Amino acid sequence: MIVKIIGRTTLVAVTVWALTGAALAQEPVGCDKFKWPLDKERAMLSAAVVPTVSSGASIAQPPVAVAVSLMPFAEAKLPVAPERAPKSPTSFAGFVTLPTPSPGGVYKVSLSSEAWIDAVQDGHHVKSTAFSGATGCEGIRKSVKFDLAAAPFAIQFSGVPAASIRIAVTRD
Repeated sequence: MIVKIIGRTTLVAVTVWALTGAALAQEPVGCDKFKWPLDKERAMLSAAVVPTVSSGASIAQPPVAVAVSLMPFAEAKLPVAPERAPKSPTSFAGFVTLPTPSPGGVYKVSLSSEAWIDAVQDGHHVKSTAFSGATGCEGIRKSVKFDLAAAPFAIQFSGVPAASIRIAVTRD
């Protein structure tokens, strides 16, 4: 009898903890919930006409927005392994290269949908300096800031649920 009571109490406690943890783990909802203003990037990503490029393409100096055609993760041939492995084996991945940012400094990479973003310079990951994400905002899902040196770089995407993604790269 005591075991059953303890068992029920434990089950209730675990259930409450799981529901509370799930609620805390959810990202904010709405365009006003990003940590910094992204109106410009949202407009760039939502434009009626955005050039489409294949994964591996070189794109223009920021500010720039493009739609990137992606490959299944296993076929993407990313410049370096992503810092975080994709959650789904059926996800898509790809990358674009950019010329030396002029000047070097903090740049924002903003995406239209869920994905993991890595910036790569000289064959090494560039650590992000800040991240902001929100759901329920038409045209934009997340934005990550990177402090880039004055050298060519690549932006790679992994864990993307669809075969294309729109990206905007802007100076902070």
